Amino acid sequence: MPKLQTVATTAVPSYRDYDQDLVAWALDNAGLLRAGRWSEIDAEHLAEELEDLGKSERRALGSYLRNLVTHLLKWQYQPGLRGASWRLTVLNARTAIRGILADSPSLVPEAARLLTKTYALARANAIGETGLPDPVFPASCPFTIDQVLADDYWPE
Repeated sequence: MPKLQTVATTAVPSYRDYDQDLVAWALDNAGLLRAGRWSEIDAEHLAEELEDLGKSERRALGSYLRNLVTHLLKWQYQPGLRGASWRLTVLNARTAIRGILADSPSLVPEAARLLTKTYALARANAIGETGLPDPVFPASCPFTIDQVLADDYWPE
């Protein structure tokens, strides 16, 4: 593990290389943008990172939806095991999803599609975690996106 060092920050970017230190590169390019030094900006890598940011948010949304649906399935099909941990997992996932959608409203129309897309893995996770047989869980998602995100929705 590399030795951690305290690095003094300065107002003048040091123009670090994209492939060597992504965070430093991002800070350098942010400084260049703010200073209006357009010709010095690493435009190609900046464009790639902006595209990847959207992909990352979409992946995070899908991940939270998958985890949330896994727990809603467990909640519905194992009522005797319901507890504070499952409830907190569901509530925290709902909060995180709403945060992503508030920060990136362009993902709102994709949420229902991602719910459908991630259901197969959520179902597989629920089967694996509960030990219940496959036929217990519906083949397609039994929840709407509105139900999944509603704090007062708890499947019975």
